[in-house]
Amino acid sequence: MHASFEAQNALHHRQSGLAAGSHIRSAESGGEVILPLAGVCGEQKLVSVRLANSDHQRSSACSLINKMYSWRGYGSSHKLPVRSTHSTFTASVDGDTIGTLTLAVDSAAGLAADGIFQDEIDQFRSRPGAKVCELTKLAFSSTMPSKPMLAALFHIVFIYGQRRHECTDLFIEVHPRHRRFYEMMLGFKRIGTVKTNVSVDAPAQLMWLKVSDIRNQIDEHAGQGDAASVRSLYPFFFLAQEEDGLFAQIKDVDFDIERASAQMPSGASTYDDTADMAYEVITVQ
Repeated sequence: MHASFEAQNALHHRQSGLAAGSHIRSAESGGEVILPLAGVCGEQKLVSVRLANSDHQRSSACSLINKMYSWRGYGSSHKLPVRSTHSTFTASVDGDTIGTLTLAVDSAAGLAADGIFQDEIDQFRSRPGAKVCELTKLAFSSTMPSKPMLAALFHIVFIYGQRRHECTDLFIEVHPRHRRFYEMMLGFKRIGTVKTNVSVDAPAQLMWLKVSDIRNQIDEHAGQGDAASVRSLYPFFFLAQEEDGLFAQIKDVDFDIERASAQMPSGASTYDDTADMAYEVITVQ
């Protein structure tokens, strides 16, 4: 006999770090997922994860990106692409943006990673039924990342990409020293050789993850938390039964492309150099 959804949800809260006695819910304004996350000292933190659907939210995300990238020596003038093919997600606590991640879906304009990895990505595009996408502009405040926090953001982006855009193949361009983070925590695989990303004057590795493999990992490990036998983010993902509700809360957000485009031009860099900071935090817990 299977446990009830309420019982499974409560178990997920206990094991994944979500605050006990609280439930994932949407904000009154819509388009926002509220996650009651247990802090490092046991206090409850209400984390808001949402699509950045206002100039203020996108500006806050961009400021965090430039702060973290500048700290790593990768410039402070990065811009968020504002197109119908790009969806930026943010995680906030008490109104302050502490994390952001952008999902880019393939189009006639291609992906930003095509700048140096087009031949590699084209091999996947040529497959029947394929729809490629990429993760870019990952940034997290060094004071907040944890496995439950990162897992929540990645899972919501996965839900959106799979259900809204029917993505089949996910790419990310990273510094070679961060390959193990993506391999271990999410199951990414290395594609091709290391090349130079001239926009940040640093080496870059293209990595790939089959979206159906994400689905399999969620079905097998989600909700197990620290009790899981695998060392990855998937045990901290939401239960599969929660995905319908999560998608319903973010899918109809009004995203005013034309107005935003006039105020925030897009940039070309895809480089992600924040993984080492997140990795350092989650591996010492």
